[in-house]
Amino acid sequence: MTDYRISRRLFVTTGAGVLGLAVVNTLTACSTTPAAEPLPQPSSAEEKAGTTGGWQRVNLSFVSAYLLLRGDEVAIVDTGTAGSGGAIETGLKAAGKDWGAVKHVLLTHHHPDHAGSVDEIQKQVKATFYTGTADAPNIVSDAKLTSLNDGDEVFGLQIVGTPGHTLGHISIFDASTGTLVAGDALRTQNGLEGSNPEFTADQAAAAKSVKKLATLPIKIILPGHGEPLTSGASEALQKLAATL
Repeated sequence: MTDYRISRRLFVTTGAGVLGLAVVNTLTACSTTPAAEPLPQPSSAEEKAGTTGGWQRVNLSFVSAYLLLRGDEVAIVDTGTAGSGGAIETGLKAAGKDWGAVKHVLLTHHHPDHAGSVDEIQKQVKATFYTGTADAPNIVSDAKLTSLNDGDEVFGLQIVGTPGHTLGHISIFDASTGTLVAGDALRTQNGLEGSNPEFTADQAAAAKSVKKLATLPIKIILPGHGEPLTSGASEALQKLAATL
């Protein structure tokens, strides 16, 4: 792992259950007060067996952040657009935690709908911030970022290099529960699909990354865009990979 200190600069772009997994809904990061609601539960006994582990979803309308609660610590995966800190804080409080519990912040990629609230969150936590090596220079933040590569491990989570959507895109695999936080390597707005071609840096690499993910023992897919896929995730992913 390599540490980076990223200087602030303007970056503009355009773009677009788990047992115990809660949802915090907001229309925007600073709109109405979020309300928690349960996600659908896995249907089969096999899927239920892989669904413990403390994952929480913070639904920011068109994009999601995710929280992993383990013991006294919390990891945040992705931070939403700028101004999403309040919604993430509400998600923490709904789970009985606060900013002081956050020790890890992982960014799947540099796009501002996933890394937009890094600075806001940095002011609230004493945590290590991570992202993929190739994306680190593009993060809009003064935060110190630790670069990650395929095969690294953070907080018991496996880092899976999934380039394509961006050159340094990473996905996060929790082998203990079979849960994949896919960032934008996968999406579910219209069934399970790969990276949106309109916003993909390398389509061939993105397709290869989907095939790579299909080899993992995945039970649940938590995408950046769309609803979590909590039943039949492995089968759906293998079917998708076979079409690419």
